Amino acid sequence: MTTRSTRSPRRRTVVALAVVLAVLAGFIVRLIDIQVVNADEHVADSLDIAFRGSQVLYGTRGQIVDETGQVLAGSVLQYDCQLDPLLVTQIDDEIEAGKSQATPWSEVSEDAAEITGQTPDEVRAIVTDALADDPASRFAYLKKRVDTEDYRALADLGVPYIVCRQHPARSYPDGAVAGNLVGFVGTDGQPQEGLEKSYDDCLAATNGALAYERGKDGVVIPGTEREQPAEDGGTLALTINRDLQWYLQQLIGEQVQDMAAQRGGILVYEVKTGKVRAAAEFPTVDPNNVDASAVGDRTSEIFLGTFEPGSTFKGLTAATVIDAGGQTPASTVTASSREEFPNGARVQDSFQHPANLYTLTGVLIDSSNAGISKFSETVTPQTRYEYFKKFGIGEGTSSGYPAEQNGLLYPADQWGAQTTYNTSFGQAVTTTMPELARAYGAIANGGVKMPLSIIESCTDADGTVHEPERAEPERVIKESTSAQMRAMLENVFLQAPYAKTVEIPGYRIAGKTGTGEKTDGNGRYKAGVYYTTMVGFAPADDPEYVVVVTLDEPTKVTSSAANATAFQKAMTQVLKTYRVMPATTAPELLPKFG
Repeated sequence: MTTRSTRSPRRRTVVALAVVLAVLAGFIVRLIDIQVVNADEHVADSLDIAFRGSQVLYGTRGQIVDETGQVLAGSVLQYDCQLDPLLVTQIDDEIEAGKSQATPWSEVSEDAAEITGQTPDEVRAIVTDALADDPASRFAYLKKRVDTEDYRALADLGVPYIVCRQHPARSYPDGAVAGNLVGFVGTDGQPQEGLEKSYDDCLAATNGALAYERGKDGVVIPGTEREQPAEDGGTLALTINRDLQWYLQQLIGEQVQDMAAQRGGILVYEVKTGKVRAAAEFPTVDPNNVDASAVGDRTSEIFLGTFEPGSTFKGLTAATVIDAGGQTPASTVTASSREEFPNGARVQDSFQHPANLYTLTGVLIDSSNAGISKFSETVTPQTRYEYFKKFGIGEGTSSGYPAEQNGLLYPADQWGAQTTYNTSFGQAVTTTMPELARAYGAIANGGVKMPLSIIESCTDADGTVHEPERAEPERVIKESTSAQMRAMLENVFLQAPYAKTVEIPGYRIAGKTGTGEKTDGNGRYKAGVYYTTMVGFAPADDPEYVVVVTLDEPTKVTSSAANATAFQKAMTQVLKTYRVMPATTAPELLPKFG
């Protein structure tokens, strides 16, 4: 039987146990609330405490590659190295108190300075200045954009207050190859010129962030880390061929220097696709060393420059009068070296000759201004204007290069008496290398104009491919007109005075030269100053590539013959690069005179 005396202690024990269990249950509920139910809220609140930390997680800017995937612009790892000023002083205090055998800051700063290229005093000042601003400072940059070798050397110092974070930086493995196209980024990582700038939406990475809490000793508190991942940029694929681009840049550099010209360019256009396979120019820019180039040489004059095309325009006029004026390669006009027309316009050739009964082919071979002016009368000025526009003159090419310029072609109703004839041989009109290449591409491609492009695609980091919008192919002239033009332009390269210079053994090639005059900015032409052009395609019987070579103000040879050597070498290299087979048929020689 349980007595009153034994029941009382037992009751008190049960009550005490119940109280303990109730308190414990309260702690458990509160713990669950803190750690599970409202964990995110409490962590967010904790990020506002004095020992919050964060770090940028850098995404990698995308690559720019050529048609074969070779890298023209990429990112390399560099490091932003930082110091913990407070920890420096804490360790030095422990050394002085005999509690640590670590190397003192006075010695570490000397070793760090030798690695980073700073002086020991500069390194020490970083810590001193940081602590002067904030006695509890846990962060100051030692040096930004440290390369891998220096990063490893700093890590080997084995001190806890030097930490290096990865930071992608831009690199251009082939230096100046396609530098004028690719462009460059600044030291702050922001795009400055070229495709780097215009296609930043494709290439740019999105940085992430890592936030955390740390204790007074600087150690990250487990479970407090919150990461927002970085997103890498996409890959921009170009149509150009890196190896061909390199060769042609060397070639045009030599030609500019040999001819004592201001600058020069070579453009390679693929007839059947409209893709640019090379856009080489000199002077150029090395994106790794931008300051070594003049400001005016840091963009692409090929896409930004305009010029009077001179006699290369005779090819477009000839195509027009065949297509719309009923003419043929054998059609004739009588033209002397100087002609005066009923409206009072006067036209003269660059050489003296009597009145010749020229065929249309002969006019192109001898590059007779007077002769093409007479043939231009077989169509109206409005018809010529419309054909020039269909060829793309003054329209730009929407190639993908930023701020690409257009040529200038005034409407026919604004042509004066002299301009009516001058436009037939490439005066009083301007164009660009891409416009001219595309126009001759249409002549070569059965009369169909293909949209010109230097951009193949942008591929996102997740593999999604975006191709640029391109215009539809457009028929400019009839296929029969194209065939006749190919035959005439082949005869130009067979019978012109420079024929031997442009000859490529085993191949049939066609083309035309042009010597454009340059204005002084006041509407007058400069005396003895020219912009020379040579444009051609091969194989003449089944065209695959158009090559345009230009020289700005050559002085050793001032005619378009200055371009011949470079054209021949450029076209030869193009045919080798793309393994174009030699001709198996012979050309037909056409008569110059009727």
